[in-house]
Amino acid sequence: MPEGTTRTTVLMDPFPIYLSHGAGCRVWDVDDQVFIDAINNFTAMIHGHAHPDLVAAAMAQLRLGSAFGAATESEIELAELLIGRLPSADHIRFTNSGTEAVMMAIKAARAATGRAKIVKIEGAYHGSYDASEVSLDSTPDNWGTGQAAANAYAHGTPAGVVHDVIVVPFNDLDALHAVLEAQGAEIAGVLIDPMPNRAGLIPARADYIHGLCDAVHAVGGLVIFDEVITFRLGMSGAQGLWQATPDITVLGKIIGGGFPVGAVAGRAEVMEVFARRGGRAPVPHGGTFNANPVTMRAGIASMNALTGDEIDRINRMGDDLRDGICRAFEAAGLPGTCVGRGSLLRLHFTEKPVTDYRSVYPDAQARDRLKRFHLGLVNRGVLIGANGLMALSTAMSVEDANAVLDAARDTLNEIAQCG
Repeated sequence: MPEGTTRTTVLMDPFPIYLSHGAGCRVWDVDDQVFIDAINNFTAMIHGHAHPDLVAAAMAQLRLGSAFGAATESEIELAELLIGRLPSADHIRFTNSGTEAVMMAIKAARAATGRAKIVKIEGAYHGSYDASEVSLDSTPDNWGTGQAAANAYAHGTPAGVVHDVIVVPFNDLDALHAVLEAQGAEIAGVLIDPMPNRAGLIPARADYIHGLCDAVHAVGGLVIFDEVITFRLGMSGAQGLWQATPDITVLGKIIGGGFPVGAVAGRAEVMEVFARRGGRAPVPHGGTFNANPVTMRAGIASMNALTGDEIDRINRMGDDLRDGICRAFEAAGLPGTCVGRGSLLRLHFTEKPVTDYRSVYPDAQARDRLKRFHLGLVNRGVLIGANGLMALSTAMSVEDANAVLDAARDTLNEIAQCG
């Protein structure tokens, strides 16, 4: 395997950590070192590891069979549960990853509108699909001085793909209005994560989200909410908190109970593009493991365990941890902040106001400090994302969150002392 793993996101120098098992909010590596897991498979494991209800649900299905070339009742049950939490959606279809769900959402928007162009946010991550990767890692060398430039992420991306993606800065309604005024008749939809991790994990302003929805609908386009990460923030995800009504919603991660999963949900008239009506569907959609019954059963258990009370509890822990880390930056005399909302947090070594991807783009010193912070927490027995991302789980207690804060505080003091 190139670089020793098949996931770029888990790489570390001089080698990635290899884990052997996990229980609750802790994991053990192959050298039997124990860590508090504050990344939880990049937000997917909202109940931590080996949750008894999820294990029981998966094992019960495994005894009946792991996959079939036919539909099962389990997908109906999970579909009903998820649609019950999403007032904006009437229908849903399952995939095996958030990447696939985004891909199908974009295809659905294009089929429903008869248009080709997609608008996305500069720096936002929506999976490993050519169109959704555009301008994922823009730099000062290529992001331009005016309208955000569309740049390919992977080498070899066809120029035609990049041409059909328009990039705008986050939380900037004026920039969006300018794009819609110039090219609105060509735009199938706007792909938006209301709190995009790779673009800084900065929450969208409510007026921005509402203005975006109104403006996109005014030109006949569709609004696609990527809630693969943010669905954990409330019983109806971020759209419930922001009181927004997207046309299409993309889900993943927590809805699979620890198994690979994705879903695309939306209004009936939009989702109709997946249906056969006397012939081939406008957007055919298959997949050997779509709605895999093991995933569906574990997903049902995961969603049932994620009650409103549990969401509120881990959101409070996240708010307290975020405030504590901000105070730790100040006490250490380091420029920095911790942003996000609820159980999702991300650190930035900057003293500038954080509003979008460019405002949190790190200089050389900030990159070095973030690398040292990540390693410092690992050495203190806490796993977080290399970019400073943390995602709490229902398996964590206040004491566990305080232990993470202690590790963060000690690491920031160490960085301050070393310069």
